[in-house]
Amino acid sequence: MKNLGSELLKTDNKKPEIKSATSKSSKKDNENKEYAEYVVLKAVGYPFDFNLIENDFEITNKELFEEYAREQWLGLEVNENSYLFDQKIIPDYGFEIITAKPNGSIISEKTKIKLIDEEINKSKDEIKFDSSIKLSDIIGQENAKNKVKVIIKYLENPEKFGPWAPKNILFYGLPGTGKTMLVKALANELEVPLHLIKATSLIGDHVGDGASKIHELFRKASEKSPSIIFIDEIDAIALHRSFQALRGDVSEIVNSLLTEMDGIIENKSIITIGATNNPTSLDYAVRSRFEEEIEFNLPNDEERKEILEINLNTIPLEYDLDMNKLVKLTKNMSGRDIKEKILKTALHNAIANDSNTLNMENINYAVKSAKIKNIDVKGMFE
Repeated sequence: MKNLGSELLKTDNKKPEIKSATSKSSKKDNENKEYAEYVVLKAVGYPFDFNLIENDFEITNKELFEEYAREQWLGLEVNENSYLFDQKIIPDYGFEIITAKPNGSIISEKTKIKLIDEEINKSKDEIKFDSSIKLSDIIGQENAKNKVKVIIKYLENPEKFGPWAPKNILFYGLPGTGKTMLVKALANELEVPLHLIKATSLIGDHVGDGASKIHELFRKASEKSPSIIFIDEIDAIALHRSFQALRGDVSEIVNSLLTEMDGIIENKSIITIGATNNPTSLDYAVRSRFEEEIEFNLPNDEERKEILEINLNTIPLEYDLDMNKLVKLTKNMSGRDIKEKILKTALHNAIANDSNTLNMENINYAVKSAKIKNIDVKGMFE
């Protein structure tokens, strides 16, 4: 641990008295306590100004800090929302206990001690509203839009629903079909915070990291409820049991996620939405917690035509295209693929060839680049 001010250490090397994080207690009082699996801390600073030391510090080696912290706090009881103090720096530096598993347990030689990452402290994963996205902007997915009406009604008046409140909903379907876009539109129209998380960002470097990150995510959502948590690619942390041997900490992460989804610690006015491309890869225990599964389908002919027209209206070139062929060509493609793999690639090809007009030749180039096979369409290049 690197102190940014003067590094004054206490010279009293006596073993600290065994006590809780908030009050003194005897070792005998702790004999029946469980040992802590992990503790998550947040640095909060000195209890008062001390003119020889600045109030900030920097952790230069997290693994070394964990050993340092465990050695000086060995045998202490840890309770969430209380504090631990570094006893080797003058004055004592304070750390808030964000998570202790189990709560009220004792720090042992095997306890994992972690500091909350900067990005979590700053709520980096919470996104601001994009005022341009509304439910009406989403082309197709009428079934999904109808089914999320219950979320709208609930978040507009949470008290009315009581035990009938929706809690956990699963979005599934091929990539690019609008799962994330629908969640953004929901949060925007309801004007509620959206915690948009990639499941892979919840995986830590050590056992216990993932569970603490999940707990912190739900804690922050609870503080700002009503709110929506959207976990994209949820199968990355909630794999089916048959795949869990691939990663040793999967069971611990799944158990933590189940605890939050079950609402053992009641999460009022929080909607958890998970998204996956393949629901069959999910752990059954996690999948069973979703009371509603909403499928996102690939656009039909009429919807693809509308997607094409909307995107072509904003393209920075004139265009001369056979729309009927283009609609057939993009069969079995998502809205995102239509824009990114076909129209954008075709546009770049036109510009590279100094053309002021986007034409079917550019589209053909995009098709070949994307290696798209569409045996149902005959004569499309005639």
